[in-house]
Amino acid sequence: MKYNSVFDIIGPVMVGPSSSHTAGAARIGLTARRLFGKEPKWAKIHLYGSFAKTYQGHGTDFALVGGLLGYETDDTRMSKALDAANEKGIAIKFIEDSAKTDHPNTVRLIIGDDKESLEIVGISIGGGKIEITELNGFELRLSGNHPAILIMHNDRFGAIASVTKILAKHEINIGHMEVNRKDVGKEALMVIEVDQNVDDTILLELEEADHIIQISKIVS
Repeated sequence: MKYNSVFDIIGPVMVGPSSSHTAGAARIGLTARRLFGKEPKWAKIHLYGSFAKTYQGHGTDFALVGGLLGYETDDTRMSKALDAANEKGIAIKFIEDSAKTDHPNTVRLIIGDDKESLEIVGISIGGGKIEITELNGFELRLSGNHPAILIMHNDRFGAIASVTKILAKHEINIGHMEVNRKDVGKEALMVIEVDQNVDDTILLELEEADHIIQISKIVS
């Protein structure tokens, strides 16, 4: 594995004990909250591999919940996140899942409230770094290291072009982009990592583009 900096090895500033099991888990939880757009009322947390075996001893449980509460990795409240969620009436259920996964530090987060829900699969790849590999049944690759726009759209001619044209007009540079669909002509998902945070006014413009269903964003 190639490391770009010393921080890839020692991990981010964080509440411990582990960059993979604590900081990475917190970032997965925080990404789920940002994609959901608000604090959830409940969460079902499926843990796989080493996450399932050591989540209580390594703080993966409170880190995931701390992320869902909006805590950053260095938030001193992190270790008390389970108590904070209980005080807020957020129902948390941990499930030790025996299914095989491609990575040992894998979690499936299903979160929601009275109106809607969201499901993501995330992996902690070391040094506090993460990847989101699934969103509501769509496969994707989202690092969480850069601002991103996630666009649900109808799988129609011109949808992608209408989005990239607007981003180009506002001089928003695309660092990584992928499109996934479950079937031809059905719903599809655009995942666009960009070099700077995108203003809400631009998101409103994107919502008016051809064949767009829903847009969410992740800020850096």
